[in-house]
Amino acid sequence: MNLSASISDSLYVFIMAGGSGERFWPMSRNQLPKHLLRLFGKRTLLEETIDRIKDVVSMERIFILTNQTQIEALRKQLPLFAVDHIIVEPAKRDTGPAAALATAMARAQQPNAIVALLPADAMIRDVATFRRQMNDAIATAARQPCLVTISITPTYPATGFGYLELGAKLYDASNGSAVYQVLHFVEKPDKKTAQTYLQQGKFGWNAGMFVWQAEYFLQECSKLSPPLADFIRAFPTGDPTAYILEYFPHLPKNSVDFAIMENASHVVALRSQFDWDDVGSWTALPTHLGCDSDNNCIRGSTVLVDSKNNIVVANQRTVVLCGIQDLVVVETSDAVLIGHRDALQNIKKIHPLLPEELH
Repeated sequence: MNLSASISDSLYVFIMAGGSGERFWPMSRNQLPKHLLRLFGKRTLLEETIDRIKDVVSMERIFILTNQTQIEALRKQLPLFAVDHIIVEPAKRDTGPAAALATAMARAQQPNAIVALLPADAMIRDVATFRRQMNDAIATAARQPCLVTISITPTYPATGFGYLELGAKLYDASNGSAVYQVLHFVEKPDKKTAQTYLQQGKFGWNAGMFVWQAEYFLQECSKLSPPLADFIRAFPTGDPTAYILEYFPHLPKNSVDFAIMENASHVVALRSQFDWDDVGSWTALPTHLGCDSDNNCIRGSTVLVDSKNNIVVANQRTVVLCGIQDLVVVETSDAVLIGHRDALQNIKKIHPLLPEELH
């Protein structure tokens, strides 16, 4: 079931495309982060995100939140995207201020606006189910004052994601999505705790997808983060460029989870029925690109002899492995990454050690 005309006309979608994607170094850089790379095909993750949502809402109501460092590459990749729908955040302030900015912009257009906030870097294959469930999430937010999120059903005891603890099932939405009360937002757990979450079955991964009525989000900000509320209330109805430049950099740097969601009065979650992967590191490639008979995942010009269980990405030159296993090798024109598959969680530690031109 599609959205009613009244809901559709009040909906604004904001895609957060300002992250750095450091775990995909050396291909990912400050000016060309993960969501602007063509890692899995001909389109970037940002292009995939836009394509997924454009059948839910018209292109005239889709906006991108990014930063000054990435704006040139983003506009080059999306030459047909409306320039005034690409909003440049003048400082990195995390997802809390980004959520406030999105809400303020939508509210300035319509006081009864509904805001959907989506990350730019998720991989979702089952697009039809995603769209169906997004319609349910939007209708849920329109139905009553609440903050709506998506709970991804865990498939393994992940320690790299935040979790949602789900309470009672409230009802089934029009398109069949089960809607639950959210009891708690839980930080990234250790392996033992994650295993317990998986076994209990009442915890889901926090995918960072949110929907709410602009006025209700403002109401929660008034209680939980007054600086965000003040920013939203004072947001101008005309050209907001000067206002954003002056006031956005002074907002408290915090995630929307910490700032609002964890202590909000009424948070609900739809249990996802679609696949989801945040493709957080190079080890995600085999799931989407496949492997050869020796369990090697390769892209580009490579030669492998007596080597297995490797991930190899060659961009400029031929990469040759001989008698090697369990490594990740990524070659670019100016840097080469060589690391053990089990050690890639430490890749962020290399950034302070790199010369500035390799950031």
